[in-house]
Amino acid sequence: MIAPTQQALRRGWCPSTLRPMETGDGWLVRLHPPGGRMQPAQLRRLTDLAEETGNGLIEISGRGNLQIRGVRQEAHPTLVEALLAERLVDEAGGPGPQRLVLASPLAGQDAGDLIDAAILAASLERQGRAISGLPPKTSVIVDGGGELALDGFAGDLRVVAIDQGSVVIGLPQGGWLGPVASDDAGAVTAGLLSGFAAYRRAAPDRIHRLRDLDDDQISALTQACSISRAAAPAARSAPRRVGLFALRASRCALIAGLPFGRSDTRTLSRLCEAASAHGVSEIRFSPWRGLAFLGLEHNAAASLTARCEALGLIIRDADPRLSVQACSGKPACLRGETQTMGDAAVLAAAAASLLAAGLSLHLSACVKSCAHAGPADLTLVGHDGRYDVVVGGTTRDKPMARLDLSQIVQRLQPGQDIHTRLTAGRLSGPQV
Repeated sequence: MIAPTQQALRRGWCPSTLRPMETGDGWLVRLHPPGGRMQPAQLRRLTDLAEETGNGLIEISGRGNLQIRGVRQEAHPTLVEALLAERLVDEAGGPGPQRLVLASPLAGQDAGDLIDAAILAASLERQGRAISGLPPKTSVIVDGGGELALDGFAGDLRVVAIDQGSVVIGLPQGGWLGPVASDDAGAVTAGLLSGFAAYRRAAPDRIHRLRDLDDDQISALTQACSISRAAAPAARSAPRRVGLFALRASRCALIAGLPFGRSDTRTLSRLCEAASAHGVSEIRFSPWRGLAFLGLEHNAAASLTARCEALGLIIRDADPRLSVQACSGKPACLRGETQTMGDAAVLAAAAASLLAAGLSLHLSACVKSCAHAGPADLTLVGHDGRYDVVVGGTTRDKPMARLDLSQIVQRLQPGQDIHTRLTAGRLSGPQV
């Protein structure tokens, strides 16, 4: 059985199934199920494994990956053996991306999609993993143009459907290429990634992400793929993140959010039982930190929605917890300086009206920003039990103040300074 190396356990490591991360509550094992989907019985089996080998907590990350928390060192080989043998994990191995492509949890079945985003995402995942030299955090967004727009997610490249069977490809510097037939988009995108990997191999100390390429290098990449420049696709409204969604063949899907992306195994096990009883064909994992139950008949959807709500999941898009991104914090994280999980619930209630209006709130127990890499309307950075308060920025931007939780709650109220700054200069749209 493969044992994790000391390098794999160092702080800052991007964890996987074979290379866990040491945390304050044990090892963190991150896994991506094949195709980003499971049958209810498979997810039920995963909850059993998490209960047997970990501390009974499972998370869904901001890229729709599963994370098993509190895995005991001596139990890790048993967990890995079961995950691989039962095909519950898509483990790439090697130094490249463990998961390259992010697509909608409804990809391939969304009634409003202009292309089959599931087929394109799977093709690009296979091609991308064959490219040597891609950094582990390389990310490509594949957006089929349906109801679940992915504009709020950051990626090195973006493939966005603009018409039936046609896409444009977005570059990190802001330019767009196309139009490209969706059947050709995988090869074109893989060509761009391959060219980037070659530049990175030539200058590994200077080039870490695709955004590090200069204008001449970007021009060379685009000329090599023989695709013209294109206009940016039309901006789309922020999507609903939970609720009922229309699928093809007169079926529907229910997406239910986990509060702050976390659940205990007992709750998930009950959800799997309910999903099976209601005829769910598969469960996918949403980058809005939730579960997408697919293949529902409409009468079953209402019943499953009620069951999810009874078990504490989020089923209403106006729920303020959906707009809060929080890392595990103390004591689960070795570097955490605040108890973000408990604080997140307090702040979600205190800022409910702002969050309902589109405000985004990010709590990070340290400067690393594991839960959310980009800017948020309000970013709180843990520091020795208090928070550095950043309005309209990231964890590394200059704070306006360092406050304890009660002070932040007070100053979030109407008429107070943080509330006034947020309502006067809020970023455009939620940052997810």
